[in-house]
Amino acid sequence: MAREAPRRASLPGRRRSKKGAEIAPLPAQPPTKSARAARDGLVANLAAVVAVPDHVVEPILCALVAGGHVLVEGIPGIGKTLLARTLAQSIDGEFRRIQFTNDLMPSDVVGTAVWRPDVGKFAFVRGPLFANLVLADEINRTSPRTLSCLLEAMENGKVSVEGRTVELGRPFLVLATRNPIEFHGTWPVPEAALDRFLVRVELGYPDGEAELALYTGRDPEARLGAIRPVLSCDDLMALRAACEDVQVRTPVAEYVHRIVSATRQHPDVQLGASPRAALAWLRAAKARALLDERAFVLPDDLKALGPAVLAHRVFRRDGASAAPLVRELLQTTAVPL
Repeated sequence: MAREAPRRASLPGRRRSKKGAEIAPLPAQPPTKSARAARDGLVANLAAVVAVPDHVVEPILCALVAGGHVLVEGIPGIGKTLLARTLAQSIDGEFRRIQFTNDLMPSDVVGTAVWRPDVGKFAFVRGPLFANLVLADEINRTSPRTLSCLLEAMENGKVSVEGRTVELGRPFLVLATRNPIEFHGTWPVPEAALDRFLVRVELGYPDGEAELALYTGRDPEARLGAIRPVLSCDDLMALRAACEDVQVRTPVAEYVHRIVSATRQHPDVQLGASPRAALAWLRAAKARALLDERAFVLPDDLKALGPAVLAHRVFRRDGASAAPLVRELLQTTAVPL
């Protein structure tokens, strides 16, 4: 019997005809506030709820504006989930959390077709992946088979279900977490899955002053309930469209090429940065320039985001983190004037 999906409720950023059929998204409208004002509002919301240092916040905001995904590494209890919820509430988006476990199946993430006796046909029941911001908690606790269901979603913003393609929400952002300390019951995250994350950041313990403020302030849930959205989903889509117009001049592009080429030729590196890694680096740098209300990328944008974008795409022979090596190359490679 042919399987047919029922009509579904639209996510923010999509619209329906009078008959209920999903049609093309509305064109992005100009944002209601400047890029810098949006950045300042997002930073203020995050600072009001969770103690996250600036060097972690900046790559996350750049990924949000660039349309990329984020991998946050850190031990339990330091605010990774609260960070994702604050970000979702700040963009007035729909939030879903997926707790990855070793028995999780792809259908638990994407959804599945369920037989409905009342109508005599199969109905597609959406999984938690259909949201604007999805928290993929502890992605290294599930098998590569289950993790593979995220690849098409993160790359193209859609999934293949029951022989048909289904669009995800707009905007769509995956914020995944990974515990780098505990290895019992975990799986290695495949390189192809790591490459889908625009940035990878490490979240550690807050500094003494920030941690003391957490102890003496209101409950985090109360602080989260008090913040207000900074951007609508349409505003964010407009910022993403504006990000495409930021210019990359030839000397800056040549600087990027020198860095990625150096990662491939370094004697300690087994696998260097790919052309896709370089393009991802430039995309994040464009977002940083836009949030600073500049129409062009500076080498400083690239240097600020280099470790967060390149380190998880460069693999050393000894298995150690490539972040120190990327920082070394950024410091020793000549900067274009």
